[in-house]
Amino acid sequence: MSSPSSALRAGSDPYHLGHHNEWIGTEPEYTGARSGGPAPKRIVVGYGFWIFILSDVIMFSVLFASYAVLAGNRAGGLGPRDLFDLRDTAAETALLLLSSFMCGMASLAVAWRNQLWTQITLFITGLLGAGFLALEAREFTHLVSIGAGPTRSAFLSAFFTLVGCHGIHVTVGLLWLGTMMAQLLTKGFRENIRHRFLCFTLFWHALDIIWVGIFSLVYLIGTILP
Repeated sequence: MSSPSSALRAGSDPYHLGHHNEWIGTEPEYTGARSGGPAPKRIVVGYGFWIFILSDVIMFSVLFASYAVLAGNRAGGLGPRDLFDLRDTAAETALLLLSSFMCGMASLAVAWRNQLWTQITLFITGLLGAGFLALEAREFTHLVSIGAGPTRSAFLSAFFTLVGCHGIHVTVGLLWLGTMMAQLLTKGFRENIRHRFLCFTLFWHALDIIWVGIFSLVYLIGTILP
């Protein structure tokens, strides 16, 4: 009986460290990246999207840290207790949480391939998100009207930057939501459309989580601490 080494070709790779299986009479067990080919598009897009989400998390972490450092630098101006109304902020939070819930219902409708309920739940999601933005815009307008704009103090600069950046993300999310509604309506529940919708839902839920952090750090703690 011949030894295992005689069953290998010259220059072979018995531990399969290379790109091909060199055993005689066998085919390569892997395709794609192991055989030197490109990765599927959905994998590339998936990795790219997660990199985008992680970069957003890092950016908001920096903004949270900046606000925590600058919250006490008010240049003799008003503080969170005097400026923030928790009733309005609670309404904003409720709208965004409900929009995230309806986004989850839309995911179920997409899984069931139900076009009618997909459009209804996504429309309600967008309506709640628009209501959140309207309340936030009213808050910003009120602060500026009483002389508490972003240039008044370092505290207000950090506040407007953090909350405003989140608001911009919600605006982009609403535009993305409208695009997904149109694509689902015209192209149906194709695999690539469902994959894009999954990316959108992850983005929307991430915004919800970030807002919970803003509500806790900026509004709740800000109005409790002196």
